[in-house]
Amino acid sequence: MFYWLLKYVVLGPLLKLLFRPDVRGLSHLPRNGPVILACNHLSFSDSIFTPLMVDRRVTFVAKAEYFTGKGIKGWLMRQFFAGTGTIPVDRSGGKAAQAALETLLRVLREGGVAGIYPEGTRSPDGRLYRGKTGVARLALESGAVVVPVALLNTDEIQPTGTLIPKIRRVRMQFGQPLDFSRYAQSKGDRFVERAITDEIMYELMTLSGREYVDVYAASLKTSIEAPKRDQSRTAPVGVEGSEKG
Repeated sequence: MFYWLLKYVVLGPLLKLLFRPDVRGLSHLPRNGPVILACNHLSFSDSIFTPLMVDRRVTFVAKAEYFTGKGIKGWLMRQFFAGTGTIPVDRSGGKAAQAALETLLRVLREGGVAGIYPEGTRSPDGRLYRGKTGVARLALESGAVVVPVALLNTDEIQPTGTLIPKIRRVRMQFGQPLDFSRYAQSKGDRFVERAITDEIMYELMTLSGREYVDVYAASLKTSIEAPKRDQSRTAPVGVEGSEKG
């Protein structure tokens, strides 16, 4: 009930009024049966706009920390994520990715719609990065079709690190459903999973018009952050050395 009120009575109409969404290809989304929405990931707001623009309930997973905040802000975040169909998953430890996939697989086996970001993290610079094969495993295990969804300008509306989004028309493009049932007998084959994932990423590249980079976004983020961490560790030593002469 709360989900229905938030999406169709409170938040949905307000966001549509403010951001005047330009959503194309929405008719490609099947009206029933299990569906995976495979989205590029540009902004925190991707998980807000995507579910609100689809008539069916869309389930994303989010880190459990979003549901454990204190005070009024923490309560509001819990209510928002619960109301938009987001499920908390503990992302600490080595089994985090598997827990997220199992949660989405349960949604799909019940005939629902699961949202996933194949890149695994937000793009650090707006480009499209190599997809992780979890989306392929979901498709093969559930038999769901995959609908690629290109978020076209959410990085302009809410750049990484900003809290308040800019009021601009949000643009999204839904692609044709991708049916991978021809690979049903190849579950667990990592070469097939990579081929499926690459096909999905190619569709996202075509729909979004973003440059594709064949490396994982998380690896790039690590390489960017590592020098900063090293500098923070070595700076005090350098200062001490200069003071001692």
